[in-house]
Amino acid sequence: MTTDATVEGAAAETLPLAPATRRGGSLTRWVLVRIGLSALILVGVTVLVFLATQALPGDPAQQILGHAAAPDQLAALRRELGLDHSLVHQYLHWIGGLLHGDLGVSLSTRDPVSSIVRDRAQNSLALVVLSAGIAIPLSVLIGTFAAVRRDRVFDHTSQILLLVLTALPEFVIGLALLLLLSTNVVKWLPAVALIPPGESAFAHPRELALPVLTLVLAVVPYLARLQRAALLDVLGSEYVQMARLKGIPEHIVIRRHALRNALVPLIQGSALTLIYLTGGIVTVEYLFAYPGLGSALTSAVQARDMPVVQGIVLLFAGAYVFFNLAADLLTVLVSPRLRTGGRR
Repeated sequence: MTTDATVEGAAAETLPLAPATRRGGSLTRWVLVRIGLSALILVGVTVLVFLATQALPGDPAQQILGHAAAPDQLAALRRELGLDHSLVHQYLHWIGGLLHGDLGVSLSTRDPVSSIVRDRAQNSLALVVLSAGIAIPLSVLIGTFAAVRRDRVFDHTSQILLLVLTALPEFVIGLALLLLLSTNVVKWLPAVALIPPGESAFAHPRELALPVLTLVLAVVPYLARLQRAALLDVLGSEYVQMARLKGIPEHIVIRRHALRNALVPLIQGSALTLIYLTGGIVTVEYLFAYPGLGSALTSAVQARDMPVVQGIVLLFAGAYVFFNLAADLLTVLVSPRLRTGGRR
């Protein structure tokens, strides 16, 4: 007899998460531990980011004043920027500013890093949200339909197309879309995504179309194949076979029993996809001249603008930690047995 506990048990077996909850520990304690570990990871990231920016070649003071600057001018600027202090002093000063919400001041523009990051972060967030909002549901539909119609025309055709897209990096996909939709074949969309400063990216859908389409085509193959594999595994399980033997209609079996468990690995895959999108926007933004964090990071590295590089990389790291934490929490929430530690 198929019960809800059986379905929940299968979900728990497919998921190597929350060992504390499986041993009967408190969900609240597990959440607090995960949050604490995430905080420690961010502290470690701040150290790595600081050391990495310090290792960048060149002198920031000379980068600002030029190679013709006199030694006394360079020394004065280094004192003004605090570059004459030890690395430990500079790191503690930077961390102190972070704790008070101060990301520092740009070495090249002398503007607050928070103001530079704020506008660019909104544009990048629009790109990630739109891409994920399209790619995740589309992947669920493609993967589910391919699994339900296994070894049929749609399944074989979709798998071939997904494998081809998987082999293509996002910049190759972007270049192909530029050739097809913006230059040689048809000119439906602008080749560059120029968003005026201070305006929302959502107010410029034509400029967003190509970057979003590039990212969607880059991540859908991974998620769709993951959904197909997870659903096929669930459809072959004993409790699904028992539900079918009891005469439950196929669409109810798929919707209430199979999809519920197949979505558990998809949650983790979606978190990895969001992480990939957050890092992948660097290439896509550079390709389409999109004014987001990726292009700002590229410019800051070239100008050796350490405060801007530190602020953007730390923001990326925070997003990575948040996505992983959110995926773990969501996985536990959709799996009742994980919430109760396996108790019935």
